[in-house]
Amino acid sequence: MNDPARRFRLSYGQKVFLLATLPLVLAMAMLSFLVSREAREMSEREIAMLEAQLVATKRAELKNYLSIARTAFGPIYGNALPDDEDAKTRVAQILAAMTYGTEGFFFVYDYDGRNIVSPRQTWLIERGWAGLHDSEGTPVVDRLIELARQGAGFHSYVWPKPSTGTEGRMITYVIGLQDWRWAIGTGVFIDDVLTSVAAARAETEARVSRTFVYIGAITAAAVLAVFLSGLFLNLRERRLADQKLKALTQRIFDTQEEERGRVARELHDSISQILVGVRYTLELARRRLSIGDARAGESIDQGIDNLNGAIQEVRRISRDLRPGVLDDLGLGPALQSLAEEFGGRTGITVDYVTNPFRNRLDSEAKIALYRIAQEALTNIERHSGATRVKMLVRGTKTGAVVRIEDNGHGMPATRREGLGLRNMAERMERLDGTLRILSTRTGTLIEAQVPLSHMLPPTETAEAQG
Repeated sequence: MNDPARRFRLSYGQKVFLLATLPLVLAMAMLSFLVSREAREMSEREIAMLEAQLVATKRAELKNYLSIARTAFGPIYGNALPDDEDAKTRVAQILAAMTYGTEGFFFVYDYDGRNIVSPRQTWLIERGWAGLHDSEGTPVVDRLIELARQGAGFHSYVWPKPSTGTEGRMITYVIGLQDWRWAIGTGVFIDDVLTSVAAARAETEARVSRTFVYIGAITAAAVLAVFLSGLFLNLRERRLADQKLKALTQRIFDTQEEERGRVARELHDSISQILVGVRYTLELARRRLSIGDARAGESIDQGIDNLNGAIQEVRRISRDLRPGVLDDLGLGPALQSLAEEFGGRTGITVDYVTNPFRNRLDSEAKIALYRIAQEALTNIERHSGATRVKMLVRGTKTGAVVRIEDNGHGMPATRREGLGLRNMAERMERLDGTLRILSTRTGTLIEAQVPLSHMLPPTETAEAQG
């Protein structure tokens, strides 16, 4: 059965893509939110300032209208008594005649709420309107009378337009004639102001929407760029990985061929020659036996000695391929055996130094250090011309160290890129260890160190040895 959790498990490339794009998308989202909020706040402030300026212009206009009207009836009101009905009639006539535009007019209410002048809406005249409210519940006449009693003031409310009868927002300015207990005022509809404000607000929303679109487009382009970059890098890394894999495969083949060549040479140079010698010795012994020569026993003894030498050579080659002592006793005894065999075979003096190391390395680390020591001794035998080698094997607080130092004539630069040294470096790289090579005219030092991660706990060591 298919596991749904496994089915939807993200691949490594998908995880990298999400890690690269999610912060970008979140950052763009936060940026969009902050930009839109700041844009709206700034626009609202600008719209509020625009509305205040337009309203202030309207108010100044209303004051100017009232100033003109007061100039027209001022001499009559100034010379009249509070109960001069004739003067009141003449002032009312003057105000009724003063209309402007299609909607503008002057109105008069007495302090009891009765309308006296309303030239464009005559149905209001001679009727009491105390307590009148507009469609939004705002008091109209009572508030106008209150402002007139205070001397003057502005008031805004919804009122039907004289030209169409439809309601619109109106601003009025009213003054009081205290001797006559009149509230005289005029007003203007501010539809143009509201239209300008609505247009400015719509433009703000359009700008914010465009900003969102731009940020979205930039985010999409950035995500696409990340995706394409990741795809390019993935293809490039895969191509490099394929090249490295091919190189590594070729190196493995080269190593195998070199090892096969070494074994073949050793079989030909040692075992084959020894066996040929044994054959000649046995043939000589047979001829001597056939003629009754007493020296036949000597030939047989010599053949047996040669066979013993062949057996030793086979054991040595087998030990070189895979030393059993490495698995049985650990790295220290295996390297000591390798050093003793190397010194006995080549005549080079080997000083082997170690501390109580115990078998606490994992199998991979033991094999790697053993092969590095083996390769180093092979290079010393073939190329260095050394007469003395010092091999140090010890455990440290950071891992295990194998150091091999000779007194030869050093390593030429052409050999520092050889296959053997590359194999050493790759073994240490796989173990997260370090390989240090120092070469001068007075000798060469090779030091390999593996980290503590390849040291087994005492319990596991005991189980492995048991």
